[in-house]
Amino acid sequence: MDDLCGGSDLGSATRRGGVLTFAGSAGIGKTTLLAEARRHAAERGCTVLFARGGEQEKQVPFHVMRQLIQPAYAAMTEGERRDSLGAWYDIVAPALGLTAAAQGPAAPDPQGVRDGLDWVVTQLSVRNAPVVLVLDDAHWADAESLAWLTSFAARAEELAMLIIVACRPDEIPADAAFLRALMGRRGTRPHELAPLTTGAVARIVRDALGSGADDVFCRECWAITAGNPFEVVELAMKGRDQGLKPNQDNIPELRDLASAVKGSGLIDRLEQLGPSTVRLAWAAAVLGNAVPAATVASVAALGEAQASEAISQLRAARILTVLTGLRTKEVVEFYHPLIATAVYRSIPPGVRVAMHGMAAQALIDGGYGASAAARHLLEMHPEGDPWVVQQLRQAANESFAAGAPDAARRYLARALREPPEPEDRAQVLFELGAANLLHDPMTTINQLRTALEEPKTEPTLREAITYRLAQALAHTGQLAEAVGLLDDEARRSTSARTRLRMQAEQFKWNSVRGDEENSPARSRLLAQFAKRLVGRGLAERHILGLRAWDAAMRGEPVGTALDFAEQALDGGMSWTDQDFGFEVPVVVAVTLMYCDQPGRAEELFNTGILEFEAKGWRGTHLSFVYTLLGYVRYRRGRLAEAEDFVRNGLEIANRIGQDNPAQWYAVGTLVETLLARGNLAEAQKVARSYRLGEGFPQAIVYPDPQTVFGRLLLAQGRVEEAERQLAEAGRRLDLRGTRNPSWSSWQLDLALAQATHDTGMARATADEAVARARAFGAASIIGQALRVQAATVEPAQAAVLLEEAVAHLEQSPAACEFAHALVDHGTVLQTMGDPHRAAQQLYRGMEGATACGADALADRARGLLASAGLRPRRLHTSEQDTLTVAEAGAARHAARGLDNAAIAKEMRMDPAAVGELLSAVFTKLGTNRTGLSRALGM
Repeated sequence: MDDLCGGSDLGSATRRGGVLTFAGSAGIGKTTLLAEARRHAAERGCTVLFARGGEQEKQVPFHVMRQLIQPAYAAMTEGERRDSLGAWYDIVAPALGLTAAAQGPAAPDPQGVRDGLDWVVTQLSVRNAPVVLVLDDAHWADAESLAWLTSFAARAEELAMLIIVACRPDEIPADAAFLRALMGRRGTRPHELAPLTTGAVARIVRDALGSGADDVFCRECWAITAGNPFEVVELAMKGRDQGLKPNQDNIPELRDLASAVKGSGLIDRLEQLGPSTVRLAWAAAVLGNAVPAATVASVAALGEAQASEAISQLRAARILTVLTGLRTKEVVEFYHPLIATAVYRSIPPGVRVAMHGMAAQALIDGGYGASAAARHLLEMHPEGDPWVVQQLRQAANESFAAGAPDAARRYLARALREPPEPEDRAQVLFELGAANLLHDPMTTINQLRTALEEPKTEPTLREAITYRLAQALAHTGQLAEAVGLLDDEARRSTSARTRLRMQAEQFKWNSVRGDEENSPARSRLLAQFAKRLVGRGLAERHILGLRAWDAAMRGEPVGTALDFAEQALDGGMSWTDQDFGFEVPVVVAVTLMYCDQPGRAEELFNTGILEFEAKGWRGTHLSFVYTLLGYVRYRRGRLAEAEDFVRNGLEIANRIGQDNPAQWYAVGTLVETLLARGNLAEAQKVARSYRLGEGFPQAIVYPDPQTVFGRLLLAQGRVEEAERQLAEAGRRLDLRGTRNPSWSSWQLDLALAQATHDTGMARATADEAVARARAFGAASIIGQALRVQAATVEPAQAAVLLEEAVAHLEQSPAACEFAHALVDHGTVLQTMGDPHRAAQQLYRGMEGATACGADALADRARGLLASAGLRPRRLHTSEQDTLTVAEAGAARHAARGLDNAAIAKEMRMDPAAVGELLSAVFTKLGTNRTGLSRALGM
């Protein structure tokens, strides 16, 4: 506490937060220790956030988080809470119980909620520092709260926050990995509380029973209780109440008294208080901690006067306490968790089940909602009650909306066992299958197949089940089965709209199948479909988007791919429509990137990020989009930014689990980016860590993993292995009709590998790649292909090819490729004895490579200049005002008199992006459009 508060006069920078964990058996003093910590914190002006896990509430999602956070917002109006939580309101408010969960399919994922809770607690810490967060009985905390606390604990040292956690180590559930991680944080062990010594017990006994208590009596108290503080204090208090004389002669009476303090003796003492009092204690044990006294009385079926009398008796017996809860309601709690456990276990099983049913009804009637009642419904015997099914489904929906899918699965599985009415069974199976999709897709498949077999299934529901089942099959690598299912259901349907939608889904999953038997036939069918469509609905727009993607992959002309992409985007696409998925918006954006319109691709990906974050989707979806946004930056030559984005995407993918599709995309893109930067060692490290090259996924991934691995091998000088991998990738992709070198550069890399030992073979490979690039027509890939082709011919011919490559790349957004072509051109010119032009090109290439973050390429150009003693002529800008490659290209076009629209067409960019580039140019050169030619020396 001194570390946390000692610097409060000097500012938060001097405060040190951290994590303290305490472990010990029941009654050893953890709660008292934490209460003392809370008292010290309050006296020092700290903000104290407190929660306690409950044995009966551990299945309630975010139970602990609500205790921690609700008091800070309880006095606020709804509007004030919205203002305080801002954009996070819809994501975290349901989890914190600050608002009713919104109904709908687009629920936040657990990571999104955890990120939102991070923000909430961080804001509390900043506004109310120093903060002490205390969690007692963590072994009974819910999994959702523990998952958050474990991930957040690392930030405690950064913030003015002290986190204190106590638990019983022998009662940590076997599957509570989060809590074990927290208790063993950074390899440290928790502070273990030891039993009291004989001397400490003697002090407590003498304080309670008088200083004359003899040593033998005190030692017997220690022996009876084994030094357990709770039992020592209870025994001493009971002895005082009974007027027990603390001497050796009364030890037999002491032992009788001790048996009444715990276990069956406690229950015997409770039963002596009368049936009404027993019933109220049972109701309190069933309901759990901090429940309003009125609700406890309702479940106990007692009137106000009877309940008041019973509570008074239980308080006097040190069994219950009464506290003031939120909104000034009186709430009852057990004096100690040990008592609560003993009372709950003493309830006859049949009565206990019945009381859980009464508790569920009382909570629903009291307006607490289905989520509060759900844990009681789980304890009831299945009886085919439609009301129970309805409440469990409602609780599952609320849990989804709160970002707690595990709880939703528990509720729906229990609803299925009730069981539901025959006409509702398919719907419950569908909801349960959808809940398991990301958690356990194989279980999802079984449940959704069963749902499809239900005889009483409405067509609309059957259609939804089919889409989700196909998605589950696809996510488990069963793409052929997914397509077959969609084809069967399309044949069954009598609705033209449904058949079209099923066809769209078939095209989508076929497009990512690595084992598709006749990919060209599917492309022809897709082309025929697309001709008849105008984008009237989302299904049509998805087919048009897939047609654009297919055209780009097969190397059809850029114009064709762009036309279909524009039609797909006309009318909009949602990134968060769970029925349609986000795959088609992704491939449309990537198509724009391959067609040299990365600015528009980035706009689409940024839209996706905003939609995902607004919905709290911060798992797989966000990983994909961050990675692909990094891929766009890589293609544009903004390599440092690309690496940052891809590493963010990979970090999110790693949180999801190993060997998932999001990870495949991120690893390949990161390796390519690192190679472009010249960081071979780090690229090798990433490849080893994720076992790149030890088998490739069956699904279509971009960049193609086998091609990336071949490029890595080539960079390592393992030419023979690289050739083998690249040739295999080429054969596989050619069989699919995937012929665009912009999508996969296997031919270009293969030509470079072959050039080391067989220039004839390399030239033939490069020639074919150039032909394919020209057929596609994007300036970036034409320039790249020409650059590689130049490496397979004599210097004189190479100079011509590289000059053309530079001209194409100068018109493209591929800044790093442009720099590479300049350096290659300068190298050839130097070889041919043209030092002045060589110096100019090498300098421009060096400058461009430096701006891109391609350090190895920049070093190569710098070395060539230095070795030849060349003095490059500087560009017509000062050292500090050097233009980027893209800015220089836009400036030259503008100096020739082209307007923004014409420049956008030449550079295949959005006109708005051209405007931004030229604004930067005018600022750097200190001129306007009129003086641009003079400033550039043109």
